[in-house]
Amino acid sequence: MAARAYWQGQIRLALVSIPVEIYSATKSGSRISFNQIHEPSGKRISYEKVVPGIGPVDRDEIIRGYEISKGSYVLLEDEEIEAVKIESKRTLELVQFVDACEIDPLYFEKPYYVAPQDELAEEAFIVLREALRKAKKVALGQLSVRGREKLVAIKPCGKGLLLETLRYADEVRAGQSFFDDIDEAKPKKELLDLANTLIEQKSAPFDASEFNDRYAEALKKLIDKKAKSRSKKAVIEDVDDPDVSSGSNVIDLMAALKKSVESDKAKKPSKRRKSA
Repeated sequence: MAARAYWQGQIRLALVSIPVEIYSATKSGSRISFNQIHEPSGKRISYEKVVPGIGPVDRDEIIRGYEISKGSYVLLEDEEIEAVKIESKRTLELVQFVDACEIDPLYFEKPYYVAPQDELAEEAFIVLREALRKAKKVALGQLSVRGREKLVAIKPCGKGLLLETLRYADEVRAGQSFFDDIDEAKPKKELLDLANTLIEQKSAPFDASEFNDRYAEALKKLIDKKAKSRSKKAVIEDVDDPDVSSGSNVIDLMAALKKSVESDKAKKPSKRRKSA
């Protein structure tokens, strides 16, 4: 089944308009989600809309409210909310260009692939891609989708473009308040050298396929095992935790770093895959 476009429209750079299609770069199908089940009957639990002291209420009696203080709400009709929604424009105008390193990773939200809509759009699309690549810049704009306006960044990605939605400034917390109590003292040179040696030994090109979600894999195995069992409550074997008790507990930081470096040296260097 062909992927469905998240958005179709035009990227505009000054007087140049490029017809494009945007597709989600991530998928959530591999995530495991659960439903709540009534064990005696085996049926799925549903939820009623209830008001404390009144009980269940009809759907047409429900209105949206924004809490301005404890127990105090501003009530809004659906028509009022619809009236302030941003008109869904089919044009993404590139209004600013910045160095990629200027955008803090905290602002990045979700990635999307951008492709030309047809062969006629390819030439202008390629010009934009290569211009961004040569300038080493990221393009910024605001994308109107489903009544909301999203801040987005666009950069080259292989033969295409990658669009990433960004959080607005008021959606990001300042981190310094969490770090106020951390000591500003510099570490000892010997400790720093050992840590750097360990980092160098474990450095390699990034390859996401080398990392697996072990929790999800264990859950899938558990579900498969119980699905094959005839009984309602299958007996599942315990999975032993790695032996963390072997050897003495290393408390000293220097000794721990030295041990890590020596342990890493003893391992045979694995063949590193070329980065994509």
